Amino acid sequence: MIRVAVVDDQALVRMGLRALLETEADTELVGEAADGRTGLTLVRTVLPDVVLMDVRMPEMDGLEALRQIAADPSLAAVRVIVLTTFELDEYVFAALAAGASGFVLKDGEPAELLRAVRVVAEGGSLLSPTVTRRVIEHFTAGPARRSAPHAGVAELTEREREVVGWVATGRSNDEIAATLVVSPATVRTHVSRAMLKLHARDRAQLVVFAIESGLRVEK
Repeated sequence: MIRVAVVDDQALVRMGLRALLETEADTELVGEAADGRTGLTLVRTVLPDVVLMDVRMPEMDGLEALRQIAADPSLAAVRVIVLTTFELDEYVFAALAAGASGFVLKDGEPAELLRAVRVVAEGGSLLSPTVTRRVIEHFTAGPARRSAPHAGVAELTEREREVVGWVATGRSNDEIAATLVVSPATVRTHVSRAMLKLHARDRAQLVVFAIESGLRVEK
């Protein structure tokens, strides 16, 4: 059973998500909150597997709540999906950098939201090619966007660096495998080892670390 918490200041949104989650055999709504501060308390109390988090909220916005969740070792297993009204929302990069595992459009298909919850609960992430391109553009826009390489980069093997570079282009494991002429299982192994060495929470954060460290390959 996937335990889900919903944090959104719109009552209609919470009601819709509640109705959707309660219809599925493998999801359970374990709490709701109407602002970031209350949501943070809720998350610390019920320890959900996945949090569906709005960004623009009173008291404390979703980004600050997300940062505090990501910074709390006791909440390391909690994954956050950001609810947004538009995929290229101005908060997309900030949310990724703060530790979001993916994004779901509020007006998207119910099946897509449920898929997002299941993918993230299993340790995956949801980064569409559009979102990945936006993150890349954010970093390559100018000198102010450049960052020092992540400390764990030095521990990566040459092959791991190469695979992480392809991950940062938004390609899937299967697509990377086809490009490098190796098996998808081999790619998954390299990705997993790289995530451990870089202390990345999930694939979404691995993309951020890769771009920050200049590991992205040119397509």
